[in-house]
Parts: sequence; structure tokens; C-alpha cells
Amino acid sequence: MDETLPLGRIAGVRVSLNWSVLVIVALVTVALARSEFPAAHRGHSALQYWVLALLAAVVFLASLLAHELAHAVVARRNGVQVDGITLWMLGGAARLHSEAPTPGAELRIAAVGPLTSLLAGGVFAGIAAGLHMLHASGLVVEAVVWLSAINVLLAVFNALPAAPLDGGRLLRAYLWHRTGDRLRATRAASAAGRGLGWFMVLSGFAAVWFGHNLSGLWPALIGWFLIGAATTEARQAELRGVLGGVPVRRVMTPNPVTVPDTMTLAEFLSQGPFGPYRHSAFPVLAADGSLAGLLTVRRVEATPARARASTTVGEVMRPLAEIVTAAPEEPMLDLLPRLEVSPARRAMVLDAGRLVGILTVADVTRALAWPSGPAQTQPRSAAPQVTKKP
Repeated sequence: MDETLPLGRIAGVRVSLNWSVLVIVALVTVALARSEFPAAHRGHSALQYWVLALLAAVVFLASLLAHELAHAVVARRNGVQVDGITLWMLGGAARLHSEAPTPGAELRIAAVGPLTSLLAGGVFAGIAAGLHMLHASGLVVEAVVWLSAINVLLAVFNALPAAPLDGGRLLRAYLWHRTGDRLRATRAASAAGRGLGWFMVLSGFAAVWFGHNLSGLWPALIGWFLIGAATTEARQAELRGVLGGVPVRRVMTPNPVTVPDTMTLAEFLSQGPFGPYRHSAFPVLAADGSLAGLLTVRRVEATPARARASTTVGEVMRPLAEIVTAAPEEPMLDLLPRLEVSPARRAMVLDAGRLVGILTVADVTRALAWPSGPAQTQPRSAAPQVTKKP
């Protein structure tokens, strides 16, 4: 989700919008303005329908944000760092730096999401009742009733016992508590998620094929997302068995080739691809030897050819603030979620501020492909996760 619009911080949590949010806003607005509102209350102008529909769609997004913020706040109170929240087409994603330390913490973090949506549904229901008693416009009351219903539906759907939904987290917390095996519990919750996903896909296409109802495409789309997300969660569970307890230093590439920030792009290009610069990304060092940023070949290519002789590496590099960094002894499982959401797909490894290595997704893949596995004798530890929910 690189194409995001940052919204700042709410309750100390970094919040952003993915471009695909425009899709759900458009779909909700069109459905309400062209179908839901005119069918319930005729006689209003098209402008009234469209304005109220757009407002309802925006408030719905705000309720999704409240759902994710609840997860984030409770996660932090249970000792789990939150990297941020991104709203996107199928809902929201709260990026947790690591997993809950205990089944009880897992249960609290998961349960607060549906409870927040249920509470929001109750609040909107109360507002609708109050507006009705005050003889407000029936169209306005209808919009508030819709917001109440959609939040209750969101709460019920997310409570289904299937990963990666909140109900899947609750199921995993229960199985983890009963068996004492987090990996086994995750496998079961992921299997339930795939089962629910396939059911939604098949029933959605059945509605389209036999019922000639195009609205069946929506549950089919959500089901397809659930299958992918549950499969990813199961794969991450297996990853824990391999990388649990492994420090970053055992996977990273030490002593990477670096580029000075004062070098021009023309000088840089004159060295490759058969010189020292034969990779696709390079750490950039300042004059004092400290890490200044990351230069990618893509950024060099984006610079006009006529300007490369006068443009320095420091002017086009990705700045240090946008780069994932890690310590040599940091657990790989703590680094993985930051690595996966990083636009550069790389992490710079720093020891007391000095660059000692670079770690890419390819390095992790090679470690996993090694026959004996780098962590056969290492103890398992908590794995990072990214929670996504439709």
C-alpha cells in the first residue's frame, strides 16, 4: 500500500488512506443515491440524494477508522507496538509490530473492534430515534438508520470465527489458550478463514449466475480477499517456525556496496552495470560516514538524462526517514512486517548508527530455502502481523 495519503496521527497512531478508498466511497455513494434513498423516500431532488449519500459514505469511513483505532489503542495498552493504520477499498488495516504476548491480550485486542462497531451502531440508532421524535426529514433519518445498520453488520461479520477477521483472532486466542500452541491455533483459524472465503466466492457467483444479481460480485470479492489473507496468515505461521529467534545479523548481507551522497548520477551510471554498482538499490553515505538514505535505480532512471551530470545522489535518494532500519540483534520476526510494507522492500542494518548490512526480501527467501533452515534449534517467538478486515 505505497500509494497512500497520510492523514496525520490520531491518538498517537499514524493514519493514512489508500487510493482504493475512492472505490468504496464511490460504490456506497452511488448505491445510496440511485437506489436506497430514492426507494425509501421519494420526492426529493437528485442533489439531495447525492449530497446525503456522499456524507453517509464519509461517515461510514470514519466508523471504519474508529474500529481500527480501537484495535490500535488496546494493542498498545497490551504492550504491542502499532506501526499505523491504513484505510483501503475493503476496509481497514491496523499494522501491529508484533503479536499479542498472551491469549488474553489477543482476545482483548480482537474483541474491541466488533464491540466498537456495535457501539457505533447503537449510537446511530439512538440518533435516528431522536431525529424521528423531532420530526426531522425522513431522508436524513433514513441515512442515519443506514449507518446504524451497516455498523451492526460490520460488527457481526467481523465476529465470524475465521481469520483474518476479528472472530478469527478470537478463535485463535481460544485455541491458543486451550492447546498452548500458537502455531496450531493459527493454522486452524486460517483454515476457517479459507473455508468462509470459498463459501462467499461460490455463493456470490451463484447469485450472479442463477439469480442474475450482480450484487453477488461484492461478497465474491470479499471472499476472494479472505482466502488470500487467510493463506498469507497461515504462511506467516509457518514462517514463525523457521525464523523464530533468528536475529537480523544472520540473514542480512553484510558490508553492502554504498554510494556517497555527493556523487553525480552521471558518475554513478558510468560505473555500471559491470562495475561495483551492479545492484538495484544502494545505501547512501554522508561525508561523515553516516547513513543518509537509499538510492534506487528506478529513481535514477526517473531523472532526465540531461540533468544527470548536475544532479547528485543526495538529491534523488530516498531519505533516511523513509527507510526501514534495524539493529543486528533485532529478531527477524519483529522486522518482517516493516520490511513487507516498505516501498523499498529493504532494511538498513545499523550498529550504533554505523551501517553494517542490508536486508532484502530476497535475503529472507534464501534463508527459508536453505535445506536445514536457519532456526531449527532456535526457540520460537512471537511473530509480527498485519490485521486486515473487510
